[in-house]
Amino acid sequence: MTHGSDCCTTAEGGAEGDQQQPLILERVEKEAGQSCLTGVLHRLKKHCSCTPQKAKSKILGFFPILRWLPHYKVRDWLLGDVMSGLIVGILLVPQSIAYSLLASQDPIYGLYTSFFSSIIYALLGSSRHISVGIFGVLCLLVGQVVDRELALAGYLTESTSISSNNSAALLAGLGNGSVGVECDRSCYAIAVGATVTFTAGVYQVLMGIFQVGFISVYLSDSLLSGFATGASLTILTSQFKYLLGLKIPRPQGWFTLFKTWYSILTNLGNANICDLVTSLVCLLILIPSKELNDRFKAKLKAPIPFELFVVIIATLASHFGHFNTEYGSGVAGDIPTGFLPPQLPLWSLIPNVAVDAFSIAIVGFAITVSLSEMFAKKHGYTVDANQEMYAIGFCNILPSFFRCFTTSAALTKTLVKESTGCQTQMSGVVSALVLLLVLLVIAPLFYSLQKCVLAVIIVVNLRGALRKFTDIPRMWRVNRVDASIWLITMLTSSVVNTELGLLVGFLVSAFFVLGRTQRVQVLELGRASTREHYEDLSSYHGLQTHPGVAVFRYEAPIYYANQSLFKKSLYKCVGLDPVKEKTQRLKFKKKKKKSKQQEDAAEVPNMKSEGADECKEDEAEATATVTLMLDERSRRSLRSIVIDCSAVLFLDTAGVNALKEVCKDYGALGVKVVLAQCNTSVLDSLERGGYYPDKKGGDGGESKIVFFTIADAVRHVQSLSATNGDCDTKC
Repeated sequence: MTHGSDCCTTAEGGAEGDQQQPLILERVEKEAGQSCLTGVLHRLKKHCSCTPQKAKSKILGFFPILRWLPHYKVRDWLLGDVMSGLIVGILLVPQSIAYSLLASQDPIYGLYTSFFSSIIYALLGSSRHISVGIFGVLCLLVGQVVDRELALAGYLTESTSISSNNSAALLAGLGNGSVGVECDRSCYAIAVGATVTFTAGVYQVLMGIFQVGFISVYLSDSLLSGFATGASLTILTSQFKYLLGLKIPRPQGWFTLFKTWYSILTNLGNANICDLVTSLVCLLILIPSKELNDRFKAKLKAPIPFELFVVIIATLASHFGHFNTEYGSGVAGDIPTGFLPPQLPLWSLIPNVAVDAFSIAIVGFAITVSLSEMFAKKHGYTVDANQEMYAIGFCNILPSFFRCFTTSAALTKTLVKESTGCQTQMSGVVSALVLLLVLLVIAPLFYSLQKCVLAVIIVVNLRGALRKFTDIPRMWRVNRVDASIWLITMLTSSVVNTELGLLVGFLVSAFFVLGRTQRVQVLELGRASTREHYEDLSSYHGLQTHPGVAVFRYEAPIYYANQSLFKKSLYKCVGLDPVKEKTQRLKFKKKKKKSKQQEDAAEVPNMKSEGADECKEDEAEATATVTLMLDERSRRSLRSIVIDCSAVLFLDTAGVNALKEVCKDYGALGVKVVLAQCNTSVLDSLERGGYYPDKKGGDGGESKIVFFTIADAVRHVQSLSATNGDCDTKC
């Protein structure tokens, strides 16, 4: 390929003494490509070979704790890890019990979930700061699947549920995939939740094996934030029945938000006064106390665990006031101590929940990776997205055998963990020890804890997500596209369907990205007066154009979806559509030929003379039309077009063909088109796509010239005009 160009002497207020030399670069020769079979065998050999060093690296990579634990700085890190672990563990106790309501599970399984996930992530996680455990959005998604499967199995209300101890005993017959008649609503809900969790974990581990951790980059912050806010509205609505003490089933399908509010309003007369009063009192205590924690968090070494205080006081009041027996208030019920024996998931349910589990797996992984990368960047270390996929996957697979539900990182607890001095995941181990103490000793004491108190804890913890509504004007001012993605995702997640909201948000994000390439217009460039720099004529004052040469820029890739728009925009900006011009000329030729035939067929001489006069008039009219298109539209005698490809990231086959058509169509009108500032990817695509002819014709190899600057391209096309004797086109 020829690099460089012949240059011409430019005259701008006087002839320059020396001829400017173009930029000349020589491409590095690429190595001969390997065959597909050779490449596959090489990769298999690389990945399947085993050496002691490679085995050690794999083990240390899969268990990050083995990297940092031998280098643990006891004096510097232990106090911060213990303090943060204790505080997060104390906060996890009431929240784990509360979020079990969202997942339609008994309270004990929320404690199990937080305990196992803290231990497993400490072993496998690559982030030092995030807290992995229960997360409201995932609990909601799991709860929706559980309630749907309960409805399909015939369990329509909560009245048939029994205590956790009995339901755990009845689970023994579920391991073989069959549902016996002795399994009640509670034990079936446990089986469904564990099966969903197991399936989601398998998805996450498989994505880690196939190294698809990069998919997290396609879930933008605006998408995840909108999804979380929309789900928070659904969570808030779902907790009102507990705040009012109503026993109504969770609606299924789409538009659950409206269905739930309709059920609440129609059953408002059945509200439990005891639950209502308790809810109001707890709200009046927790909301101001949470605000105090937020306002003075810089001065407090650790947030005050008001939630735990409220849980303890409410439990004592309910126990001694006999709220359950005297007023019919719903309580947590028996919370057994110790651990239940492991139980296999319900295999027959996997086909029913496979699609739901996939969306849950994506959400859990995306949130975990987003938080881990955010805190890693803040503290100056790196995390491995694929290792995070493994970690969160096993945080779901292994606990699912102990009736746990899906987990991920949680922002609120992560912020608390970081602000209280956390240095490593040793704090997660300390939190697990706190939960273990509760599971072994303290759990039964929460028997009289009212469900409305748990609902209040969930509602109060939604404040952060609901505050996003106050940021809508700011988001709109900063970036309307991101704000639109946020609004659409939020509305779909809350109003239509939670899982659908994630899919719609992803599709809308992709649509906006695609739409940006569709809206790009060709810009005409002008040269700065003091140096050889070209910018958009409509954006800057004082730019100059070259007589007979037009310079244009297209600021997007040229591919199958926008190649026709690129051509239309270029034709519009140039002011000359070569296709229409060729059509006009063909019409003129046909009309001239037809007139000549009519002239030959005329019998009367005077008619022949009149026909000739008419033909001459038509010819003059057509010539005037062509001249009008060339001169008035272009506003100058256009002889050459330079296309600046610096912003064209890539070309596909359709893009290469579009450029070939542009060059061919304008070439037929005597207008030369050249490309400038193409990156190497674009140059390779042009070469492979046949943009450059294989054989040198009469152009002396000019068709293969590559211009690395716009100035070189302009001087080249001006030199071509000068050699043809048109000196008026020179600068």
